[in-house]
Amino acid sequence: MLKKIGLIILTIIIFISSYVVWFFSLLGNELKTDYSKQQPEEIRYISKGVSVSRGRILAVLTSEDTLGATGKSTGYELTELARAFYVFQANGFEVDIASVDGGDPPMVVDADDMGKFDYAFLNDKKAMQKVKNSFEIEKIDLAHYDAIYFVGGKGAMFDFSTNTSIKAAVSYFWQSNKVIAAVCHGPAAFIDVVSDTGEYFVENKQVSAFTNSEELFLIPDAKNIFPFLLETKLSEQGATFIAGENYLNQVSIHDNLVTGQNPWSVWEVAEATVKVLGYEPLPRIKTPEENSIQILKVFVDQGYDSAQRLISEINQDSTANISRLTIATHALVAGIKGEPYKSFRLMMLLNKVE
Repeated sequence: MLKKIGLIILTIIIFISSYVVWFFSLLGNELKTDYSKQQPEEIRYISKGVSVSRGRILAVLTSEDTLGATGKSTGYELTELARAFYVFQANGFEVDIASVDGGDPPMVVDADDMGKFDYAFLNDKKAMQKVKNSFEIEKIDLAHYDAIYFVGGKGAMFDFSTNTSIKAAVSYFWQSNKVIAAVCHGPAAFIDVVSDTGEYFVENKQVSAFTNSEELFLIPDAKNIFPFLLETKLSEQGATFIAGENYLNQVSIHDNLVTGQNPWSVWEVAEATVKVLGYEPLPRIKTPEENSIQILKVFVDQGYDSAQRLISEINQDSTANISRLTIATHALVAGIKGEPYKSFRLMMLLNKVE
């Protein structure tokens, strides 16, 4: 009996070890790619943008650096600022940066999500000068701006929703019929914003933001850490909450309001904002991560075969690349959630990437 048990355990260990080896072999050299020295002028989209001035956009960051009572650090998400910043700039808009308290707001850098645009932003002296000397939102003359963009990050859950100047900014752009955009936790800025007649800003509006399921998967104790769950609070105040698949892009546009569900929605949020402002966004080569997100969406909506065909099409495009890590991460998440078949199918798709 003990020999049989030992053989079973050994077989399981060999299987798991083989799976892990296979998993990392499918990532190729992607984990070794180093963009840390990427310069903005080396990216054509940034250096060859629209030369005429089309207006100004105000990007707003959280100043909260602590995740509630946990004592853990937080702040705004760099990727959610950097990518939108360059889309706005490339399309002819001057971007100013404000934060709740002004000065140098706390930045969150997630190495797993960083791409060349994000590192370019860190190496962009002019952009970083704006960040480190952000305007205090209370002192901003909002009339100078055509649109306002609320950047996400868990810190926003604490100060965006309570700061009177944030609420005043949302109210001003709302009443002035100007463009308002937000992504991930950024829509926390909309909480408790009401009109003179008592109507909530989000009432009867289609809104996307970080969902409860995304939040609770990453932070099981989120209900006790945050003052509220964003999806729940927006829904309670009358929003028609539009939730997409977890950790895939989802953007909602309602009149002059543009909102995105998570960090993977930033590119589309930014380009949709440019469209709502009345301009066709400058053509841009999709990032490897974007291509992977598109593949994952096709897999969810249309099935394995359609996703496989899309991979084949992208493989044949010499200008396009696919992020293996993005697909692998979703395969890993599916496994953790007890969806082994989905996890295996995603690994099989990953095997098709050239």
